[in-house]
Amino acid sequence: MEYLIVETSSEKVGVAKGPHVIRAAGLVKELEVLGIDIKDYGDLSYEVEDVAVKNMTHLGHFAGCTKCLSEKVEQILNDGRQVLTLGGDHSLGVGSIDAHVKVKKDVAVLWIDAHADLNTNATSESGNVHGMPVALLTKELSDYWPYLPGMDWQKPVLSIRSVGYIGLRSVDRYERLVIEKFGINAYGIRDVERYGIHDVVHMALSKVDPENNKSLHVSFDIDSLDPLEAPSTGTPVRGGLTLREGIHLMEEIYNTGRLNAVDLVEVNPHIGTERDVKKTVEAAIQIIQAAFGYNRRGLKVPKGIDDIPLQTFK
Repeated sequence: MEYLIVETSSEKVGVAKGPHVIRAAGLVKELEVLGIDIKDYGDLSYEVEDVAVKNMTHLGHFAGCTKCLSEKVEQILNDGRQVLTLGGDHSLGVGSIDAHVKVKKDVAVLWIDAHADLNTNATSESGNVHGMPVALLTKELSDYWPYLPGMDWQKPVLSIRSVGYIGLRSVDRYERLVIEKFGINAYGIRDVERYGIHDVVHMALSKVDPENNKSLHVSFDIDSLDPLEAPSTGTPVRGGLTLREGIHLMEEIYNTGRLNAVDLVEVNPHIGTERDVKKTVEAAIQIIQAAFGYNRRGLKVPKGIDDIPLQTFK
């Protein structure tokens, strides 16, 4: 497995530092315990494009970052490895998912988030690019965009039916219209309450990957968790997933054997107390561990050991 550190386009001060505090808290060590061969690509550097479009903040950063990220993720996946991308804000999903589809062709995406991120620059009230990535990625919404300078490299690569949401609880009015118009597979917190997280995960998978043969991409926004579990994030929404539900969700997706790419975004160490940051970072690491095979029943017994060792004394 290989992982990247990415600073993306958010106007929120501090979100770019999220990956560094996750790394400093021992992410690599926690994954190596699982027997994973890890290559750390470090921080992704990119050139800021000199471009602008009405009602799209930081477009130059977004265009430069996602293009560079797409190229790097494409290289990693072509080498036959899994990839973990740490953001940054959720706009990085445009780069990582673009690359995933280029390499694997048939990809299903599970977007785990309190928000739908389905706005265009015409529907967004804020102009924040991190609220637009799914709309940029999906073919069905391509006609709703103007020409975007600096984004010529990126074309809509996903059918909207290959995207499944879990954890929604703050959806803008136009986003809701899009979800209903196109019949998007969207499972909000009410669905989790009604069916339980186990069934919701499998319901989503059956919709986006009915033949069980697609390469899976999970794009996980830490704000999908309840603020009591992950307080240090920029757009918290109360009433979210518990950490236990988030871990179970990732365990079930890992168990498919088809998970090839994970994004973990929106940890912001500039928000909250030191205790809040520690709690959020620990939650992020536990989510990542579950995505790459950690089992809460315990680690696997090493090969060649078939009995409980005994200590002898002389």
